[in-house]
Amino acid sequence: MRITTAIPTLILTGGLLAGCTQGAMTANRPAQAPTTQMTAEQVAAATAVTRAPAPRPAARATAAQLDTTTPEQRAAAARPAEAAETRLGTTIASLGNPSEGGFWIKTPLVKERGLGRIVDPSTGKSAKVDLIPLDGPESGGSQVSLPALQLLGVSLTDLPSIEVYRS
Repeated sequence: MRITTAIPTLILTGGLLAGCTQGAMTANRPAQAPTTQMTAEQVAAATAVTRAPAPRPAARATAAQLDTTTPEQRAAAARPAEAAETRLGTTIASLGNPSEGGFWIKTPLVKERGLGRIVDPSTGKSAKVDLIPLDGPESGGSQVSLPALQLLGVSLTDLPSIEVYRS
């Protein structure tokens, strides 16, 4: 009978000692209030694992620095049409690759390369351009070179509706 009464006593004593040990370990810690929001450092540490920083160019180039066309080229591109042109349609224009020089439009309105003109119907300004095919439906948008958009006088961040003509 002594054995059966000793086991519960050992278990009870062991449990109390374990509780005392845990209590002693936490009693020396400073009290911390539970936090519901992460600090800026915690957010940065958490996102550093899942997101790589975006690559940054060595130097930011301005639109003027990227435009490698000469004043003569801009003047030639701005001249009015000398011959009859065929209207291909209207498209929404966005800035194409600004590092590609020259006057061009990549558009689904053409199936083969050629020469043409783009016109901003709101101002009447136009630019002679190389017509370059772009895969997609004819209702899809087009990409226009930086110098051509500047010649039309539209903001580089706008999405103007422009008319496209083949020479």
